[in-house]
Amino acid sequence: MMMQLQLELIGGLLVALALLHAGFGRYFHWRRELAPLSLINRQLMHVHTFFVALAVGLMGVLCLTSAAELVGTPLGRRVALGLGLFWLARLLAQFFGYSAALWRGKRFETIIHVLFSVLWTYVSAVFLLVGLGK
Repeated sequence: MMMQLQLELIGGLLVALALLHAGFGRYFHWRRELAPLSLINRQLMHVHTFFVALAVGLMGVLCLTSAAELVGTPLGRRVALGLGLFWLARLLAQFFGYSAALWRGKRFETIIHVLFSVLWTYVSAVFLLVGLGK
C-alpha cells in the first residue's frame, strides 16, 4: 500500500513536470538562442521536447491510474524496473551530462540542480524498489 501511494505521488509530480515543458521555449529564449541553427536542429529541439514531455506525462498517468498493478503484478513490476532504470539514467545525466558550470556559484541554478537531483533519486529509488519487489 505504501509503495502504491509513492507511485501515485510520483505520478502527480511527473504530470506536473510534463506540463512544465510547455514553457521551456519561452523560459530558455529558444526563439533567439536557436535562431542561428539550421531548421532541422531548431525543429529537433521542439519535437524532442514535445516527446519527452509526452513520455513523462504518460508515465505520470500510468502511475496515477495503475499504481496497484505496477506494485502487485509481475508485468507491473517489470515495467517499474524499466522505469527505474530510465530514471536512474536521468539521475546520472544530472551529474555527467550537464557541466557544473551551469549551476555552480549561481544560487537559483544550484537550488534547481539539487532539487532535481533529489527528485531523480527519489523517483529512481521508488521504481527500482517496486521493480525488485521490495
